[in-house]
Amino acid sequence: MEFSIGHGIKPAASQLIKKHGQWLLPFTILFIIAIWEAIIRWGRLPAFILPPPELVLQRLSQSILDGSLLRNAADTLLEVVLGLLLGSSSASVLGYLLAKSPTLERILSPYLVASQAIPIVAIAPLLVIWFGPGMISKVLVCALIVFFPILVNTLMGLKAVPENLNDLMHSLDASPSQMLRYLEIPAALPVFLGGLRIGATLSVMGAVVGEFVGADRGLGFLINVARGQYDTAMVFVAIFTLIAMALMLYGLVVLLEQRLLSWQRDNHK
Repeated sequence: MEFSIGHGIKPAASQLIKKHGQWLLPFTILFIIAIWEAIIRWGRLPAFILPPPELVLQRLSQSILDGSLLRNAADTLLEVVLGLLLGSSSASVLGYLLAKSPTLERILSPYLVASQAIPIVAIAPLLVIWFGPGMISKVLVCALIVFFPILVNTLMGLKAVPENLNDLMHSLDASPSQMLRYLEIPAALPVFLGGLRIGATLSVMGAVVGEFVGADRGLGFLINVARGQYDTAMVFVAIFTLIAMALMLYGLVVLLEQRLLSWQRDNHK
């Protein structure tokens, strides 16, 4: 009896979410704002420690009107996009080479794994020293932070290609380029795009880390300036902008995934 009740609750809950799912996000935001206001009122916290939502909204409006937010957000977004492109392309190429050469994988794998033990905050100052505080060092930080997850996903996707399909393509005398185009890329694409989802959000973090170390523009620079002036409301504005940027990039990858993997949905119908 307990099983039947529990089994009936799950479909009802999923139907309720489908029916009223459009209200979930606004309700969650309002709930968070209410908790935020309650903490400020209960703790009697000054604005430089925890600014009220209306002050953050006012600071957001002011930074949009004077152009500082959009200008710095555009710089950070450019760094993120370039770093994501550089990191994902180099990781996918190296992942393909490692998947094709077990010897090369055995040689490079220990170094690649060891490189992940070095925090990105320790590498970023070196990149700023070597390449200067301009955009190049920030792009490299973004590329490094997204490189490993996309590399691993590419390698896993290529290794997951079914052996019987490999044998079939060989029996048809398929060239390496045909193997790549018609078998390996379609087989590895779902896993690769999963890594790209992770990389899209990590790249935002990489850009901010690079801007913290040394920059004269960008959202990380804006946070540093606001922190030094105890303008906590501006810090919140920059953080929310970074969250929106990460969500936007994640959503774009999801749309790309739906477009490129439409054949999978057609096969399941």
